[in-house]
Amino acid sequence: MDIKKVGVIGGGTMGAGIIQVAAQSGFEVVFKEADEERIEKAIATVSKFINKKLEKGKIDQAERDAIIGRIRGTVNYDDLADRDLVVEAVFEDLAVKQEVFRELDRVTRADTILCTNTSGLSITEIGAVTGKTDKVIGMHFFSPVPAMALVEVTKGEKTSEETCETVLDFARAIGKDPVALSEAPGFVVNRMLDPITNEAAAILAEGIASKEDIDKAMRLGANHPMGPLELADLEGIDIVVASLDTMYRETGLLKFKPHPLLVKMVRAGKLGRKTGEGFYKYD
Repeated sequence: MDIKKVGVIGGGTMGAGIIQVAAQSGFEVVFKEADEERIEKAIATVSKFINKKLEKGKIDQAERDAIIGRIRGTVNYDDLADRDLVVEAVFEDLAVKQEVFRELDRVTRADTILCTNTSGLSITEIGAVTGKTDKVIGMHFFSPVPAMALVEVTKGEKTSEETCETVLDFARAIGKDPVALSEAPGFVVNRMLDPITNEAAAILAEGIASKEDIDKAMRLGANHPMGPLELADLEGIDIVVASLDTMYRETGLLKFKPHPLLVKMVRAGKLGRKTGEGFYKYD
């Protein structure tokens, strides 16, 4: 299938990044948000990053205007009816995602590919609410989307090979380097990474080392570009806890049970950069 028209559900941090990389790669993008205020915020976020490219001389004014001109926001699912591929990027909650997919199944063509940006929920379960399970697939981007090369392309139990190959090609067309996976709790990256964050929280809670030294140890000892607590703040501690919860529920393995410190931070609204405070404080 030749992908030309792209839809995105959600214009938050992840959604805006997906909108940006698709539009700057030449795709016409329609994205849905809950209201006009959020639409304007998403377009402003994308424009900010595109304008930085202009200021640095990476693009000219004509290209900048063309990229922004390929983006249109809407509050109506019906405006996604002509899309070839739609990426859902809403909150990591199964019921919320299933409701989105019910609406997408209602308005899109039979051959439209429906992707979820879930970081670990079941592709099969999300797609089960649709009448075209062969067209439902995981397309997990990493934050910040414009800078991170990886996309985990994950097949559900009924996803067709043709759908998978089309999405792999689309990922490459927007400048990403994808990996093809079969569905499993946490996929690959989060299955390895989130237990590290969990253990880092345990080390901090036990008073073994400070947050600064935990992060420094992993940066210098394991050559990680960011420490696990810094990365958790960037990703969102609520997202980390949700991912661990899913893996714990699916596998029953104690290594995936969220540490009480992480749970307490979520309850306190200390979610990281997006709330101004997580393991660290931000202006």
